[in-house]
Amino acid sequence: MRRALSAAAIVGALALAVSACGGGDAGTAAPAQSAASDPSKITGEITWWDTVRPDSEGPTFQALIKDFQAKYPGIKVKYVNVPSDQAQNQFQTAAQAGAGAPDVIRSEVAWTSQFASLGYLQPLEGTRAVENEADFLPGPLSSTKYDGKTYAVPQVTDTLALIYNKRLLKEAGHEKAPTTVEELKQAALDVKEKTGANGLALNVDSYFLLPFMYGEGGDLLDVQNKKITVNSPANVKAMATVADLVTSGAAPKPAIQDSYANAMTALKDGKAAMIYNGPWALSEIYQGKEFKDKENLGIAPVPAGSVKAGAPTGGWNLAIYAGSKNLDASYEFVRFMSTPESQARVAKEISLLPTRASAYDNPDVQANKDVAVFKPIMDTATARPWIPEGGQLFQPLLEGYQSLVGGTATPEEMLKKVDGQYRGIFKDWS
Repeated sequence: MRRALSAAAIVGALALAVSACGGGDAGTAAPAQSAASDPSKITGEITWWDTVRPDSEGPTFQALIKDFQAKYPGIKVKYVNVPSDQAQNQFQTAAQAGAGAPDVIRSEVAWTSQFASLGYLQPLEGTRAVENEADFLPGPLSSTKYDGKTYAVPQVTDTLALIYNKRLLKEAGHEKAPTTVEELKQAALDVKEKTGANGLALNVDSYFLLPFMYGEGGDLLDVQNKKITVNSPANVKAMATVADLVTSGAAPKPAIQDSYANAMTALKDGKAAMIYNGPWALSEIYQGKEFKDKENLGIAPVPAGSVKAGAPTGGWNLAIYAGSKNLDASYEFVRFMSTPESQARVAKEISLLPTRASAYDNPDVQANKDVAVFKPIMDTATARPWIPEGGQLFQPLLEGYQSLVGGTATPEEMLKKVDGQYRGIFKDWS
């Protein structure tokens, strides 16, 4: 997970969900094709929509494609990089139109059940795309299921951590990373006072609000009881904590737009000591001048609120478009890209977390210190609801976050508005 969805994406999702109810070719999954008796003889061209950062992560995945094409010389892979904040809406538009959709898409975990509910994804049971399902970690695997069927294969998993500049914290008198939000605030203020750099750079993105909510025992929904819980006392306290970080000066007032890029630049340039971010960001962070010496980068669990340290679960799956004309080739591609060996290479080169248990036994993965730090954080991360509406939860929360840090809404006002928007999505929930 990187950015919240655009308003257009949410509007498009709602409109397409309604129109898809009427059926159509794009909404009907084709029956699974049997694998060729000799997979190496499969021929055809497939298009893969990838959502990674093209400069820091893209080269690793393109190298894997070359390896795949060497093993399967009859299959040509057309690689298309689509920005992660645009891919959901673009895929839905193409799938609904029945033209222009890729054979394979890198689907954010929250999109997968939504795409499946609309009939846009090919069921994968009994295909070569799913190899040794028992080897996948339970959390990532659960995000691939909808209505009792498998519609994707977990590619990478992720969560959030506190990523920090060891030098700046040490100059401010802190040898270790803060473990609570109170310590986070104090460390950030000390950095500002003693080094001149900002203490904490906030990312105005819904995903990055979740640690504060979870830390106070809050959440967005109670799915089991069909209750909307975003407007709770726990979340009011969490939002007050975020607002206080800004008003106290522990974090500068963030830009409403491009806050992710701004926070990353500030960390890389030594203008901010701490940010919340995930393993996907590490390859880019190491390109910054402050981290040419990788030992200067610190990674720690997100600071705890009054209840717990609560990082969210994120990640990406590989899914196949139901209207693909090259299913066998797509199955082989998804299988290859999700093997323990492929996942180990990704972990070794760009520190993305594998979704297969066996990949963590690979010496290359075990030698990656960043993966070793993130793995226990991932093991205790808070699960998100894998429901078709899951992809629609972040835009209202993003708008609320923007109003909160922009000073136009109190925590109570922010959450009341988000609650109202959620009730427009979950009309029969209490």
